[in-house]
Amino acid sequence: MADTYDLVVIGTGPGGYVCAIRAAQLGLKTAVVEKRATLGGTCLNIGCIPSKALLHASHLFEEAEHKFGGMGIGVSPKLDLKTMQAFKQKGVDGNVKGVDFLMKKNKIDVHFGAGTITAPGKISIKPEKGNATEITTKNIVIATGSDVTRLKGVEIDEKRIVSSTGALELSKVPGKLLVIGAGVIGLELGSVWRRLGSEVTVVEFLDRILPGMDTEVARQFERLQSKQGITFKLGSKVTGVDGSGKTLKATIEPAAGGKAEVIEADVVLVAIGRVPYTAGLGLDKLGVQLDERGRVKTDGHFKTSVNGIYAIGDVIAGPMLAHKAEDEGMAVAEILAGKAGHVNYGVIPSVVYTYPEVASVGQTEEELKTAGTAYSIGKFPFTANGRAKANDTTDGFVKILADATTDKVLGVHIIGPEAGTLIAEAALGMEFGASSEDIARTCHAHPTLSEAVKEAALAVDKRAIHM
Repeated sequence: MADTYDLVVIGTGPGGYVCAIRAAQLGLKTAVVEKRATLGGTCLNIGCIPSKALLHASHLFEEAEHKFGGMGIGVSPKLDLKTMQAFKQKGVDGNVKGVDFLMKKNKIDVHFGAGTITAPGKISIKPEKGNATEITTKNIVIATGSDVTRLKGVEIDEKRIVSSTGALELSKVPGKLLVIGAGVIGLELGSVWRRLGSEVTVVEFLDRILPGMDTEVARQFERLQSKQGITFKLGSKVTGVDGSGKTLKATIEPAAGGKAEVIEADVVLVAIGRVPYTAGLGLDKLGVQLDERGRVKTDGHFKTSVNGIYAIGDVIAGPMLAHKAEDEGMAVAEILAGKAGHVNYGVIPSVVYTYPEVASVGQTEEELKTAGTAYSIGKFPFTANGRAKANDTTDGFVKILADATTDKVLGVHIIGPEAGTLIAEAALGMEFGASSEDIARTCHAHPTLSEAVKEAALAVDKRAIHM
C-alpha cells in the first residue's frame, strides 16, 4: 500500500527542508523528495555554502599576502588550490550531513529521485536507477528552487565557459576571467578568483552594478572593487564567445549599439541571473498557473491555482534568497497546520559577501523618491568608527533612511566590514517598527562596528557624536 502523508515537500533546499522540519514539529506526517544524491539543494551543494567557503579562504589569502606584514605578522603565502577546494567541500559535506541528521531527528521520510506530480495528492518518484514509485499526500509544497539563466550565443560547458557551478570547481586559477553580469553572483565569484590571481573583467548590460541596491552604495562599491583590481565594462553586452582557439574570444558591444570589441579570456563566467526550476514537475497537465517569467502563481497564502498544491522560494515571485525561502517554508507549514503563517516581505535583508560586504534591508532612496515618501537620511562612515580604525577596515558607511514625519526606519544600507551581520540589527528594529531614535538610544558595546549603526541613527537627527 502506498505511503500517505499530510505533507510532501519537493526539493530540500533551505526552503524545502525548513518547511518539512516546521511541519513535522507541528505534528504533520511529512516527507521530502530530492532529485540530488544529497540534501540541501543548490544553496548547500553548489551555491551559498561553497561560495562563502571560497570567499572566506581567498580573503584570508589576500590578507596574508598584502596586510599581515603591516600588523607585524611575517608570512609568505603560497596558494594550494587543491587544498582550498577540499576545505570548501568539507564545509559543504558538514552542512549536507547536518540536514540529513535533522530529517532523521524530526522523523521525516526522505525519498530520493525526480518528483512528478501526477495528480493532486499524488507524486511519482523516479530514482536514478530502478523503477518509479508513487506516494500519496494531503498537501504538496513545491520548493524546487532555481536554475542558471542561459545567455544566447554563449554555450556553457562548465569547463571554460562556466556558470556559478563550474566557477566553484576550477582546478587552476584563470589568467584572465571574464564575468558576464555585475549582480551578486558575478561579483562574489569574480572577487574570489581576483584575490587568487586572476585578471577579472566584469561586463554588465546596465549602466550600474548591483541592480536593485541603493545607488549610492552601488557606486561606492564599484569604486572600491575597481580599486581592488576588477575592471568594469558597464552598458555593454556579450554577443558571443568563440572557443575554437587556446583562449576564449568574447565579442562585446555597447548595449545601446555601436562598435564591437573582442576580449580574450581563459574562463568566461555567465552570471546573468537565475530562473525558476519547474521542469519535470508536470505542472502543465495539472493546470498549475505560471506567470510571464515562469514563476508559479500563488495567492497570499502560497496556494497555487490547484487545491492542495503550494509553492515557495525561488519558484514564486520575490527575491531569490535562501532566507526568504526559509521564512516562506515555515509560514506555509504553519498555515497547513491551522496557524497564522506570515512573511514580512518589506524586511528581507540581502547581502553581497565580497570585501567589503554590502547589505541592505527595506527601501532604497530611489524607491522612496518614486513613491513620493518624504524621508530623512543619517550616514556614518567607518573611517570614524573606533573598531574599524583599529582593525584598518575603514572602507564604507552605514546609511539609514527614516520617515521625515514619523521617524520610522524605512531602509538601511551598509557597505563595510561585517555588513551582513550588522544588517540583522536593522532588520530586527524594522520588524518591530523602530524609529531612528529607538536605535540611537539603544546602548551599543564599545568598541564595536555596530556603533556605526547607532551613529547613523543619531545622524538622522544631525547629532552624530563621532563625526
